[in-house]
Amino acid sequence: MAHFPFLLSYQLSLEFILNSRNMFEGPNYPQPLDESLLDEWLEKGRSGIIPYAYLVVIWDELEAGYAPVFVEQRSELQKYPRYGQAPDHQLLVAAYDLYSETRVI
Repeated sequence: MAHFPFLLSYQLSLEFILNSRNMFEGPNYPQPLDESLLDEWLEKGRSGIIPYAYLVVIWDELEAGYAPVFVEQRSELQKYPRYGQAPDHQLLVAAYDLYSETRVI
């Protein structure tokens, strides 16, 4: 490896990229969210007593952080104002189907 220091640098960069799994990065989002936290929320929603179907990721302007909300019906997603489209302090950033884990909003 001493003859190829760029390989070590490349390997370290690749490991950093693979180990830092953030979601909601970029100018359209208030701050990144660690993917492992999203995975915890999905599992929490699936393992609850109430048969939730969707995870709503909410950005709380007052708390300056994300929070999970679980809903049973897809129609309930419409009651949340969306981030970047409303002046409310609790705004929908994304919504996921708890079982397929696909993003629906």
